[in-house]
Amino acid sequence: MPTDRPTLVRVSGVPSWVDAARLLGPTFAVEDDVWQASLPREAAADVAARLRKVGLGGALLSVQLRPRLKRTEDRAARTRDARARRETSPGWDKTGVQTDEEGRWSLTPYKLAAALGRKARALAVDPVHVLDLGCGVGGNTVGFARNGCRVTAIERDAQRARQCTHNLTVYGLASQAHVQTGDARALTLPPADLWWIDPPWGTDWDRTCTRLADLPDLTYWRDRARAEGQRLWAKVPPSFDPTSTPDATASAWFGHAPGDRHRVKFVVLTWAFEAP
Repeated sequence: MPTDRPTLVRVSGVPSWVDAARLLGPTFAVEDDVWQASLPREAAADVAARLRKVGLGGALLSVQLRPRLKRTEDRAARTRDARARRETSPGWDKTGVQTDEEGRWSLTPYKLAAALGRKARALAVDPVHVLDLGCGVGGNTVGFARNGCRVTAIERDAQRARQCTHNLTVYGLASQAHVQTGDARALTLPPADLWWIDPPWGTDWDRTCTRLADLPDLTYWRDRARAEGQRLWAKVPPSFDPTSTPDATASAWFGHAPGDRHRVKFVVLTWAFEAP
């Protein structure tokens, strides 16, 4: 079989709220909810490797190639994919920051944190006051603050709260954000225009399907935001199933480095509850 023969790639299961061109590539077209493209053999193999065992919106993507890959082609594509994954979007763009092990794998990449800050800044309020509920080492706190938002950041772990304060100082944003140590559930919360939460996923979160019940912190804050009529944004895994909380809208956020620019890094859920 000639190696330069075009390969038909068919991908199903892409949620409507995911930018398919960003996920798959600009040559894909959709028909009956199936995205397909005719690609050179190696490019087709790379798409299949990148989407292997990827869960989006609560289910695994399905990828079919015709003709099918040979075992050697599949192995080569997986090797290329593994190498590409090493170059992912960095969490910080300044030296001197402090973080911990959890921060290293859960931190929102700085460009995405900045984009979230710009999105928040666009709310029809000036200045926008963001309540960061469980700020960790401050990746999102910095992202909101450096884009003109006023931030109240709450973290129950005292060491991580100190790291957040330190990192705000590194970025010259100490006057833009106030860091408070304590359990946000037990504190009297100040009035805010937006609540933000990045609930703990854990290292063993389900890459195929994650639901609201799997993130108890998110369940708590969703219910409280509804009761108090608050706008709430939450960062959840790519595999999150939005049908488990149909009162939210979902958007997919991609990386920007060569190793993850075609990968969904996380999903942002948005609620806009009205005051009771």
